[in-house]
Order: sequence, then structure tokens, then C-alpha cells
Amino acid sequence: MRRFALSLLLCAGIATNVFAVGEARISGKILEAGTKKPLPDATITVVSAPGSGKNFKDTYKADKDGGYAIFLLDGTIKYVFTFSAPGHGSYEETMKLKLGEPNKRDIELSAGGVAPPSAKLVVDPAVTTFNDGAVLANEGKDAEAIAKMEEALALKPDLNVAYNALARLYLRAKNYPKAIDRATKSLAIDAEDQDMYAVLFDAYTATGDKVKAEEYKKKLPANPASLFNDAAKLINAQKDSEAEPLLKQAIAADPKFAVAYYELGMVYVRSGKSADAKENLQKYLELEPTGKDAPTAKEMMKYLK
Repeated sequence: MRRFALSLLLCAGIATNVFAVGEARISGKILEAGTKKPLPDATITVVSAPGSGKNFKDTYKADKDGGYAIFLLDGTIKYVFTFSAPGHGSYEETMKLKLGEPNKRDIELSAGGVAPPSAKLVVDPAVTTFNDGAVLANEGKDAEAIAKMEEALALKPDLNVAYNALARLYLRAKNYPKAIDRATKSLAIDAEDQDMYAVLFDAYTATGDKVKAEEYKKKLPANPASLFNDAAKLINAQKDSEAEPLLKQAIAADPKFAVAYYELGMVYVRSGKSADAKENLQKYLELEPTGKDAPTAKEMMKYLK
């Protein structure tokens, strides 16, 4: 799942997902100026910049090839990066990393001084605008955040993180047509984004389009609790044959879902499949020997052959 500078609560009907986002990544190599040899003993100290309102400090070490990769949970603020290596000068730079795309930064250090970095980060106005919108969303200012995200899209129509964030924001604002539109456009860029499937499932459910809602529900990862709940409804409606495959799917999704074994066992009891009933009730008792249905399962086991 991709993460962006946006904290949203998405009630997907099947399960509640918290999309806590705001992360950024930076990677590159630390090399010796002139020779271009890697500096495997190099370190990178990262400190939240003054005025950011944060108190973050950590140190990272380059690998044997001089490579480094840093993951920052809060990518919405500026950080002071200090690159150093034994016997070489250090280099310090304050950076605001881009979100939703890689930040690549190679640094060259020389003995007694610092050679200019080999690559400068290019500020993309669309990404800057998106980041401004992300900050507003994290502050709960949804209307302002939506306006900024739409502005970012106007600057860069293929900025998928903006489509993704807008889909969630519009869903939260109950603007379902807009949520559907933005989620659909996000999927046109990244067809495997299951978060957008969840948005579409919720939005189509809210608009009463059961066919479309079911289409996107099928694309979501198997949710054992949802499958079990659907099976329970069928059992209550005396439709054991239809409940059986759903219970099996719930168990496949979560092999430790004890109550699904119990209900499947009871389905087999009612259909006269004693061996299958015994197997599933026994599994239930192994997982929950003191569960609320354990007395019934134990009593039933006495009559199964």
C-alpha cells in the first residue's frame, strides 16, 4: 500500500482501515570526491529542522557500498541532513523531501572539505501543493485540503497520490460521485491499489449501486470476519448449503478462526456428514477449549461416529 502525507479514516464496510500517512524516503550513495569510491563508514544524521514543531534526531550508517536508505515517518516537515565520514569533511543540508515518489541524493565528500553534491533535489510545484494539502488534511481542514489537492492535479494531471488522497477525502465528505471519479482515475494509473477498491466499495454502497459495490468487494482481500458474518446470515435463513463455502473461505483466510470451524461443524452435523462434522468441531475445541460453544461441541462429539 502506498502512503502519503494524509491521515484519513476510511470505513470500508468490510473492515475499518486507518490510512495513517506522511512518510518519505531518501536514498543514494556517499562517495569520495575525485575517486568516486564508496565511503562505507559514512554516517547520516537527520534532525528535524528548527521551527518544524518536531523533536526528531537519528543517525544512519551507509552500507559497504556507501549506499544509504532512510525512511521518515513524517515527511511533511523539513529535516537537516548531515553527511560525514572518517577523514573527510562533512556536508549539511536542510531538505524538504518529496512525497509519493523516490528522493535520490548522492553526496561526495573530500578530505578537509566537501565537494558539491552530484545531484540537486528539484522542487516540483505540484508536489509542494500536494504537501500543503496533506498538512491541511491532517489538521482536519478537509475543504481546504481538497482545494489544494485539486490544484496539484491541475499542475500535474498524472499525480496519482493526489487522486488517491482526493478519493479518500471526498469519501469522508460524503461526496460519493467525486470519490468514485478520483478512485477510478487512481486505478487507471495503478490498477493494483486495493485502497481504491475499498473506496469504490464504500462509495457505491452509499449510493445504493449494489452491483458495482459487489464488483469491488470481490477485488478486496478476503476478510474472514465479513465472510463469517455473511455465512451466519445464511445459516439463520436455513441456507446451510450456501453458508458452507463462505465458512470454508473464512477459514482459508484465517486458519485460527475458531468459531468458523464450530459453525462449519454444525452445518455438517445437520447434513449428516459425521466425519466432517467431527473434524471441524475437534479443531474448534483445539483452538478454543473453553470457548462459549465448547460445551455444545463436546456434547455433539459424543454422538458423532
